[in-house]
Amino acid sequence: MYKIRHMKMIKQAILFLIKAYQDYISKFTPKSCRYYPSCSEFAVWQFKFNGFFSALFAVIFRILRCNQLFKGGIDYPVISKNFDSFFISNQNLKSHITFWFVPYKKNKFYVIKNLDFQKEK
Repeated sequence: MYKIRHMKMIKQAILFLIKAYQDYISKFTPKSCRYYPSCSEFAVWQFKFNGFFSALFAVIFRILRCNQLFKGGIDYPVISKNFDSFFISNQNLKSHITFWFVPYKKNKFYVIKNLDFQKEK
């Protein structure tokens, strides 16, 4: 129980540091990420949807690939998720979807952010 709480606190601290980087530091530097989504956004999605160590390794490898030796392009994060108990009980539910989970392999999904949702009045 202590380890789980400790890891959640570390993940929250990392997410805070990434958000501070996005809000303050990256505004003063030229856009140089070779991938979409950017490396910092990729890191946020990894730490939100994956375990600490798998997110950490994925982010490190992504940052190492973000240079002139690699082509770049679209590189959505892949997460592990079990949707066996996932269902929608009310089809008229008025909520917006911010992320889509697109199947990749068994219990593995791409995370894609929905940029075109409209809030209902």
